[in-house]
Parts: sequence; C-alpha cells; structure tokens
Amino acid sequence: MEATHVHTKKLGQLEATAICGNDITSSCLYVSALCIVYAGQYAFISLLIVGLVLYFFRKIYGEAVGALPLNGGAYNILLNTTSKGNASVAACLTILSYMATAVLSASEAMHYLYSVFPHFPVVIATIILLTIFLFLTIGGIKESSKVSLAIFIIHLSALALLIGSGIYFLLVNGLDIASINFKMPVNGSITNALFLGFSTAMLGITGFETSANFIEEQEAGVFPKTLRNMWYLVIIINPLIAIIAVSIMPISEVAGHDSAFLSFMATKTGGNWLATVISIDAALVLSGAVLTAFIGVNGLMKRMALDRIFPQKILKESKSGSTPRILITFYILCISILLITSGKIGPLAGVYTISFLSVMAFFGFGNLLLKIKRAKLPRPEYAPPSLVLLGILGIVIALYGNVKLHPQYLVVFLQYFIPAFLIIYFFLKRKAVIHYLLLYINSVFNTIQKIAVFSRLHLTREMRKLNRQDFVYFTKGDDISVLNKVIQYVQENEITQKLKIVTVLKEEHLLNPDFERDLETLYRAYPDIRIEYLQVKGEFGPEIIDRLSKEWDIPKNFMFIGSPTDRFPHRLQDLGGVRLII
Repeated sequence: MEATHVHTKKLGQLEATAICGNDITSSCLYVSALCIVYAGQYAFISLLIVGLVLYFFRKIYGEAVGALPLNGGAYNILLNTTSKGNASVAACLTILSYMATAVLSASEAMHYLYSVFPHFPVVIATIILLTIFLFLTIGGIKESSKVSLAIFIIHLSALALLIGSGIYFLLVNGLDIASINFKMPVNGSITNALFLGFSTAMLGITGFETSANFIEEQEAGVFPKTLRNMWYLVIIINPLIAIIAVSIMPISEVAGHDSAFLSFMATKTGGNWLATVISIDAALVLSGAVLTAFIGVNGLMKRMALDRIFPQKILKESKSGSTPRILITFYILCISILLITSGKIGPLAGVYTISFLSVMAFFGFGNLLLKIKRAKLPRPEYAPPSLVLLGILGIVIALYGNVKLHPQYLVVFLQYFIPAFLIIYFFLKRKAVIHYLLLYINSVFNTIQKIAVFSRLHLTREMRKLNRQDFVYFTKGDDISVLNKVIQYVQENEITQKLKIVTVLKEEHLLNPDFERDLETLYRAYPDIRIEYLQVKGEFGPEIIDRLSKEWDIPKNFMFIGSPTDRFPHRLQDLGGVRLII
C-alpha cells in the first residue's frame, strides 16, 4: 500500500547545505587534533589530500545521483544497477552509520556542555537530546531545516571567530612555535605519518553522503550545490585549523586535549570566554549532526519501505509529511545502542568509522556499475573512470589505515553489522521464510490440529498477500531476450506472482505481431508467474504512469522501465520513483 503523500515545500540551497553541513563541519571539533597526533606538523597536507579525495566523490555523487535523483543514496544507485540484495547491504551500512552518528554526536555534545555546566548526568542528557530531535523531525523536514540553518550559521560564525583569534595571536606573538614544530622529526617516515594522518582525517567528511538520502526533498538543481558547498568547507576549515594549531602550541600538547581540542585552542588564543563560546557552539553543532542523522535515515528507510524491504505500515505519514513510525524505530535503535555501550566512545567510533567508509566505497562501485549497465541514461555531469577508481582507492586506503590503527574496531563493527543485516535479509526474503514456516508447522504441529490449522491459515494469508502485489514493466516492444531478463529479475528480487507487461502506443502506431507470439513462449516458460500483456493508448510519460498507478492501485516503485536514452523527453525523477532494471 503506497503512503499518502502530503505536499511540502522543498528545501533551498542554504537549508539543504545546513542539514549536511552541520555533520561535516562538526568534524573539525576532533579531526584536526586526531590528524596532528599521527601526522604532526604535516597534518594539513593529510587534510588537503582528504579534500582531493572528496573532490573525486563530489564528481562521483554528482553523476550517480544526477542520473538517478531519488532518495536512498548508495542503496538507490545499487538498486537500479544490481540486485536488491546488494543494495540492502549498502542500506544496512548506511543505517548503522546514521545510528552511530546520532548517538556519538549526541553524547559528545553533552560532554562539551558538561565541561561548561558540570551538573547533570551525561547519558540521561543524551537521551533527552535524542528525544528532542525525534519530535523535531516528526514535525517535518521544513521545520527541522530551520533549526539546522540557525545552528549552521552560529557554528560558522564561531569558527570564524576562533580562526580570526588564532591569526591575531600569531601576528602578536610571531611564528617561533611554528618554526620549532616544523623542525621536529615525525614518528617513522613522513610517508607513514601522512598515511596515518589521512586515514584518521577521512572521518572529517562524514555527512557528505547525507544529501543524497533526501534529494527528493530538495528543489531542482540544489543537490550539486550542496556537494560544492560541503567541499569548500572541508578544503578550507580543517587544514586551516591544523596549520594554526601547530603554530600556536607544541605538538606534544595536542594529544592530551584531543577530546575538546577547539576549546583548548580557544583558551590559548582568546582566553576562557572564547573557550566557553566554542564549547557551547560544539554542543549546538553536534546536536545539528543528530538532526542530520534523523533526516538522512528517514529518507533512506522510507525508500526501502516503498520497495517492500521494510513493512508498508511504517510509511504512514503525519499531517506535516513526516513518517513518525520510521523515526520512532530509529530513535529506539539509537537508545538501545547508547544503553548497550553505556555511551562509551570507542565501540561507537568503530561502527561509525567502518560503516561510513564502506558506504562511500559502495557509492564509488555504484558509479562504475552505472557507467556499464546504464550507459545511455542521461546525467548532468560525468566522472571519468580513472577519477572514480582513485576515489575508491582513497577510501580503501583509509579503511585499511583505520583497521590497522584500531583492529578492535572491526570486531565491534561486525557485532553490530551482522545482526542488522540478518534482520534486513529476513525482511527481504520473508516469502521464503513464510514458506519454510508453513512446512515446519505442518511437520511439528500435525498432531495439534487446531494450532496447525490456525497457523497455516495465517501464514497462507500472508503469503497470498505478498504474492498478490502486481508489478509492471513498460516495454517499447523489446525482444524476448530482454523480457526474459525482466522476468528473471522480478523472480530473484521481488515477492510476487503477478506481472503486467505494458506497451504504451500512440494512436497511429502498431506493434510488431511477432512480439505477441513471443509472449506465448514466456507464458509457457514461467508458469508460476501470472503474466498479463496490455496495450495502452497514449504517450509514455509521468501523466500516464500516474493514471495507471491510481487506476490499478500499484505503487510507482513497483513499476519498471529499461534505461532511457538522452532523447527521452522526461527527467527520471518526474516519473515518481519508477525503477530501472534493464
């Protein structure tokens, strides 16, 4: 059953950038310090290399999401280029990343606030903060974006104040400390220092993937601008803070203050008043990162429910257009992971690091698949394959570096990833699960007739409900080999026994008579699928899709087409979620 959509005003450039920007700019609170610990005085170089890799991904995302402008990020790209199972792995990693982001950011925000007002329990305060943002996102994305924008402006102002204070400090006190630091030897070789610094600094781009998860809520043309704006922020702020830091304090002091590094910098350059300002700003922007996680995961899980991976019941919308059941589910998961880990940073960081970098890698691979399988699909920009491979290589190096530095992170990550993926896999394969449950009940409860009959009836009803869902493939008169691939895709990836093959013909056009004869072969080849062939008069486009969706009561997510060429007169996003499978 398709959700009832409520018309909401879409987000402009500033609001969309703020939602993602709060996450990506909150990284400066810790990433510069971590990078200096490993790369020393050369940390700014590692951070600039991160900016280069992010530039590659700016192109990668621009092409992939521009070609398939639907919510879901890496999940959406893989869903339209490979199987639903592969897409679900990327979705699982993205959800884990958002869970860790929300809990880690909320906990760190309360720790910063605790340093200013040390009179409250941090874990309880973290739960209260998560609850506040739950209700804020239930209120609707437009209202949430206003809060994000206010936090974003305050944060950039605070950073500008800190950077200005650092530059003034250097003008007054000179570059003696910088001279000493840049003459110091690094641990091991410079190459190794840059490698380790780069690996830790890659956490400074978390949030970059979020814009792709709510692209349908953005105005036309906003998405590439959000990528550009985030890239500017990363390439300017983090290297600049690292250069100022190694110019105003001995490198040995950094490691002892990495948990509240910017506050320590502020104390050095402006005094306690500036440190208080930075601490309050840190609590605010980290809270903004929590909001980013809620908005990003809402767009992703909504898309997965529309594709029948998650139950349709979670799609029920509020008057504001939000989906409270998705948000409450995510909130419960966040509270559970907070209580299980007791708010400890280490386990959360392990999940956060590996899941986020894996999602980025999946996006790179999705871009390559898009070039191979959807070569004719129009796209606003093009990322050369060499650039895509360099981007993926950068992510793989960062993954290796983080696992090398913290091998325990991999174990912690798997402890969360495996159960999460098994739950998603259960939903994905629930038709087979119900089938085996029926067999089990028949064998185990055969002697208890009433229980067996009741259970069989219930499970059989569920099986019929799943199989009754119609799917539609719009064909231009494809040959039998193409239609055979379509049916195979539906068998492998969807839960149904009903497929409508539809040709939209203009009044003056006639279909090749051989086509209908070929269909007879498919009827015999797939007796378990009820294949219905229909001819509809008209011109293929958003209007006829909308009409047929309402007339047949079939969600547009269950309608498929082949890859359109650049001569196709409509944008893919105007088709309302119709999927590409050939």
